[in-house]
Amino acid sequence: MELTITEKILSRAIVSGNLIRGSRIGIKADQTLTHDLNGIMSYLVLEAIGLKQKKTGLAVQYIDHNMIQADFKNADDHNFIMDMTSRLGIITARSGSGICHQLHLEHFAAPGKVLIGGDSHTVAAGGVASFAVGVGGFDNAIAIAGEPFFMTMPHIVRVNLTGRLQPFVSAKNIILELLRIVSIKGGVGKVFEYGGEGVKSLNVTERSTITNMGAETGATSSLFPSDENTRLWLKSFNREKDYMPLYADENAVYDDVIEINLSELEPLIALPSQPDKVIKVKDASGIKIDQIMIGSCTNSSVQDLMSVANILDGETINKNVQLGVYPSTRTVLRESISNGSYDKIISAGARMFEPICGGCNGCGFAPPSNGLSLRTTPRNFKGRTGTKSDSVYLAAPETAAASAINGFITDPRNLKKKPIHFIMPEKFIEDKNIFIFPENNDRQQIRKG
Repeated sequence: MELTITEKILSRAIVSGNLIRGSRIGIKADQTLTHDLNGIMSYLVLEAIGLKQKKTGLAVQYIDHNMIQADFKNADDHNFIMDMTSRLGIITARSGSGICHQLHLEHFAAPGKVLIGGDSHTVAAGGVASFAVGVGGFDNAIAIAGEPFFMTMPHIVRVNLTGRLQPFVSAKNIILELLRIVSIKGGVGKVFEYGGEGVKSLNVTERSTITNMGAETGATSSLFPSDENTRLWLKSFNREKDYMPLYADENAVYDDVIEINLSELEPLIALPSQPDKVIKVKDASGIKIDQIMIGSCTNSSVQDLMSVANILDGETINKNVQLGVYPSTRTVLRESISNGSYDKIISAGARMFEPICGGCNGCGFAPPSNGLSLRTTPRNFKGRTGTKSDSVYLAAPETAAASAINGFITDPRNLKKKPIHFIMPEKFIEDKNIFIFPENNDRQQIRKG
């Protein structure tokens, strides 16, 4: 039988039911991901049921969401998390080390693995051919405890990519195009599997931007194949041992096929306040912007910041605009300093934040009342920024940088800048002190604020 990537992964992970599309199945997680927002609920559940030790192969906790610490609440929660992870044997990232999805992509996500995470954008790990599903705090706790995760076996849609992206048309525009085609509900009950010759031109962080925002279609998950680009990514983080090739069989059966020609894509933008209200940037050109945010678990990679720095180099941000930049991880931050991108960005007048979710989840850098904000984040739902009267546009980093210079929505191709060609480093800067490894201390005292 010829199988899709999804079927190949789930055939190994299934513990209940059959791989019949639309039927109920139970799967076992290889990895779990938790962050400090939903993690509190997960650990209260695990404490209540008396779990002594995590029962999944790899469990990682990140502290990246509730980072303002304007009073004792966030700090107390983080202490509770540190104590619970030490007791349960869970790896924990130091607070402020990076956004969970990008950090997991760098250090743990691997081809063929099933990842259950307590956040909808867990699906970002599909960029390395990991079948990743975002769930709530309770389901995440059950996965950590080693129990199956039950879901409907998804229908599987092939997204066939042909051609190659043109200068200043980056990968964010691919997922915006898919959102334009299928809408915010077009992925419900489905997995999007990407294939075709165009896949070879996309590196892992570009793929992860696309799979991440598959969540905005309502999709269960999204997957790219594991190929030479995957191997190079893993090798750059000293993880080549995690590599395995993984492709759909030639005659695999799909429920639908969507064709996207990368060569024909132009810069796109989603209008307020839904990510599927997508039009060409040139058709929104001239709309004045109050604030621009570059960052979040999409579009804050080394490549993204280098592209932004290239556009901002020698320029000054418009006096009527505030530009804030959130690198996705500490490694990305350090690499941007090393390659000169950091200096070019702040020299133009931008604010550089620590690598956290921050403005994306309404935890800092909110726009003014009735403010128009252009963001590279995955979502633009009304009020998500922390300002109830906001109007948020979604676009790629190149559009954001060009708009910051002019003070209004700008097609980045109009600036006549020379594009850069990004080459994946053989080795990224090694951050040895991001993670705290558990002591496996079942007598760990639990601090509760």
